[in-house]
Amino acid sequence: FLHYWLEPVSKHFTVSSTPVVFGVTYLTHACMELQLGGKKMIFDPWLKGPAFARGWWLLHEPPADSMERLCMADLIYISHMHSDHLRYVEMVPVWIMELVCRDGTCMEYGHMILNTVDCTRPNYGRLPHNVDLMMSDFAGGASGFPMTFSGGKYTESWKADFIKNERKKLMNYKAQLVKSLQPKIYCPFASYFVEAHPSDRYIKETNTKNNADELNALIKKSAPGITTWTPKPGAVLDLALALMSPTITDPPPGTNIYKDSWDFDLYVDELNKAITAEIFKHKSWIQFYYIWAGFKNYNLVVRVIETDEDFIPIDNGYNYLVDFMDLSFPTQRPTREHPYEEVSMATTPAHLYTIKYTALHLRRIKTNIVEQEHSMLQICHKGGR
Repeated sequence: FLHYWLEPVSKHFTVSSTPVVFGVTYLTHACMELQLGGKKMIFDPWLKGPAFARGWWLLHEPPADSMERLCMADLIYISHMHSDHLRYVEMVPVWIMELVCRDGTCMEYGHMILNTVDCTRPNYGRLPHNVDLMMSDFAGGASGFPMTFSGGKYTESWKADFIKNERKKLMNYKAQLVKSLQPKIYCPFASYFVEAHPSDRYIKETNTKNNADELNALIKKSAPGITTWTPKPGAVLDLALALMSPTITDPPPGTNIYKDSWDFDLYVDELNKAITAEIFKHKSWIQFYYIWAGFKNYNLVVRVIETDEDFIPIDNGYNYLVDFMDLSFPTQRPTREHPYEEVSMATTPAHLYTIKYTALHLRRIKTNIVEQEHSMLQICHKGGR
C-alpha cells in the first residue's frame, strides 16, 4: 500500500495569490488525479483498451480528456505492474523525465491519503493513524478460480456457493478494516472492470462481484461517522473542504458513466499479431518461456493442450508436459507420485496472449530495462546525486 501525506490546505491557503484546491478526481477503475494548487499527480493509469490480455475491460467511461491529463501530470504513481494499473498504450505518449520513490518511501506533510489497492492485509495490519481519505479495492473476482476449473467437485452449484461465500467474506473484511482504521472519508475503487468480450460471457455471468454502494452502506451502518464516496468518472472530491463538510462535485447530468463500447477488434487484432508471430512455428519457444520464468523445485506436472474456443484439441496444436520439479519437458508423466493438472488453452488471444506475448517480447523487455537503468544513472550523475 502507499500513503500520501500532503501539505494541509484550508479555504484561505494560497499560492501566488491563487486559491489552492486539494482535489481528488476519479477517472476510472484505479486511476485517480490528485491536484494541490498547480501540481497534479495521477496514479495507476488504465484508461483504454483491455487488461490481462482480453480478460478485463473498463466498466466506467473515463472523462474525454483523461489522456491529456495523464500527459500533463507532474507525477505518475504506479502501485504495481498489473496491466489494470499500468498499460503500455497509456505510457507511450508520456515522456518520463525521472523515476522517484523507487523504494516506496514518500514525504509526509499533512493531509493523508491511504491507498491500499490490491493489498489483502496491508502492512500486516500496521496502518497509519489520522487518515483523511482511504481508498481500497472491494469487488473480488480478480482470480480465474473457480470459474475456469471443471470436473470433480467443480460443479456449477459448488462454484456459485464458493463465489458467494468469498465475496461475503471480502465485503465484511473490507468493512471491518475501514471501521478499525476510522478514516474521515472512504472510497471504494480499483474494482470497476467487466468481462465484456462476448467469448467471456460465462465468466462474466459466473464471476459475480461486490457492489460499492452495498459496501458503503455496510460501513455506514457500523461506523456512521465515516463519510463514504462511491465515485463516478470525472467526479471531484475537494478533500480540504470535505474534512469540514462533504464536498463532492459529480459529473454533469447526462454524462456517460458506464462504457457501452470497447472497440474489441482494434485490440484483439493487436493481440493476434503476437500469437501468429514467426517464432511460434518453432517449438523451442515453449522451453524458452518456462526457463525464463524460472519456476521449479515444485512437485507439479502440467499438461498444456492447445484447443479451439470450444476447448476441443486442434490438429497439430501444442500438447506438451512441464515437470516443475526439475523444469523438464518429458514425453510421458514421471513415475514418482505427483500432482497433475491438464490445462486446455484455447487458440484465442485471451488464453494464449500471456505466454506468447511475454515470450515474444522477453528480449525487448530486458533491453529496455538495461537502457532505462543506464539513463537513470546519467540523470543521477548530472544531478549530483
